[in-house]
Amino acid sequence: MANDPILTLPEPGEKPFSTALRGVAVDKAGAIYLVGDRRVDVYDGKTAAVVRSWPTPTEGLCIALDDEGLVYVGGVGRVDIFDAQGRSVRVWRDEQRLGRVSDIAFFGDNVLVADTKQRCIHRFDRSGAWRNDIGTGGRLRGFFIPNGHLDFAVDREGVVHACNPGKYRVERYSLEGELLGHFGRWGNRSDADFGGCCNPTNLALSGDTHVVVSEKAPARVKVYDRSGALVSLIEPSRFDPNCKNMDLAVDEHGHVLVVDTARRQLLVFKLPPPAGKAAPVSASSTGDSKR
Repeated sequence: MANDPILTLPEPGEKPFSTALRGVAVDKAGAIYLVGDRRVDVYDGKTAAVVRSWPTPTEGLCIALDDEGLVYVGGVGRVDIFDAQGRSVRVWRDEQRLGRVSDIAFFGDNVLVADTKQRCIHRFDRSGAWRNDIGTGGRLRGFFIPNGHLDFAVDREGVVHACNPGKYRVERYSLEGELLGHFGRWGNRSDADFGGCCNPTNLALSGDTHVVVSEKAPARVKVYDRSGALVSLIEPSRFDPNCKNMDLAVDEHGHVLVVDTARRQLLVFKLPPPAGKAAPVSASSTGDSKR
């Protein structure tokens, strides 16, 4: 059937994460990193076998891999940094700027950290020194995240693409925090719309062409081009209906990795084919308009 997963981790019959599966990351060789249950599991993307695992000192809420092979695990009030074998390298603690870390990404010598407590993205250098905040320039002084989750990704030009679910849109920022544009609108007449109470929740980028987002109620994954036109979707029937905040990653082959948070499994899909004549996002919600 179209859009069936090509891989499920843990595989059917294997013991899933017992309490929570929070985040996914994938390296250039295709190895898949999952964080949950106060541990990190690393899978061989070809054989689906666990190749290593290690404990985290607190509950990991997200996971990210930098270009040096270091593994960053975000939690409450901290970011733990490990080498590729799971040995602790260092820990960032910052009570002021690491309230609840829900996502981490990198660009050059920048480390960007989503903080749901302060409703913004903090920009640090590689030593952990703060540079500036992203998303605090609007009237609300932060992202509108009623569901308590903030997710983003950085493209190859250093543009930050972030979910603003309370405003039903994806926003684009410079590293310095300038709002560059956005797409999305509330609605339920078209698959291109963002409906429910507050979507999209999670985001990943596929190369230079596609923005992949996940939604809750109903749980589904949608693929947009950079202008905000819907390209394709993975239907709700593929996920547990109670899923929310489904973390995403895209590998070097364009496969979409989705965390089913209710079943505590990772589902891997081929990039869905075009959905036909998808309704475009209205011109009033795209382009370079400011908040």
